Amino acid sequence: MFLVKLVRLNNFKAIYKIFMPLSLVFAALFLAFGLYSALITSPIDYQQKDAVRIMYIHVPAAWMSLIIYSIMAVSNISGFIWKNPFSYILSKSIAPVGAVFTLITLITGAIWGKPIWGTWWVWDARLTSVLILFFLYLGYIILINSFYDKQKGEKIAAIICIIGFINIPIIKFSVEFWNSLHQPASILRKGGIAIDPAMMKPLLLMFAFYIFYFIFYSLIKIKNEININKIERLENNDLYS
Repeated sequence: MFLVKLVRLNNFKAIYKIFMPLSLVFAALFLAFGLYSALITSPIDYQQKDAVRIMYIHVPAAWMSLIIYSIMAVSNISGFIWKNPFSYILSKSIAPVGAVFTLITLITGAIWGKPIWGTWWVWDARLTSVLILFFLYLGYIILINSFYDKQKGEKIAAIICIIGFINIPIIKFSVEFWNSLHQPASILRKGGIAIDPAMMKPLLLMFAFYIFYFIFYSLIKIKNEININKIERLENNDLYS
């Protein structure tokens, strides 16, 4: 119940005032340290050479694409259960940045794949399921903005989003269930962390940058969406007064 209360519309102003400047400052700091660590201090891979540096953009973007879609699915479920209008606002606001992170994942994956695999793209389970995730994001964005009846559009888009969540575990476990060019988990394995600490550091720094950028962007989009809703209510009141 705490989380439901936290995302009420009347709490957003306080959240925005506190986290907006903080997220911007932390995003800038983590970006500076992350890029320096990724490009200057991190070692090259003995097999991939400097191509491994694409990992510092690709992997955190892939993590964010899954996290954001999961947040959207949970938000839409919350909208159905608790009838909380902020849930739909949150989901609608973060969908575009989720789509961008997924596109970054696809593009950097192709760039990384060319020198390592010898091809830009293969229709294996991991790559195909991430492409499907990108289309799920686009479909959700188009649907929620296509209906004249806003509430109807929110509910239909929410249903598609929730159903599409089945793709998230498919992405996660695809390299284990099917043969794939894509390497299996190379960060966390059963035996613990399987990556050199010198490479783990820039990876986590860039992930932190993505998180704080996501918070910064989301706050702006949510505030804008709230203002749009207020304007629409005022216009409707004027129309029927």
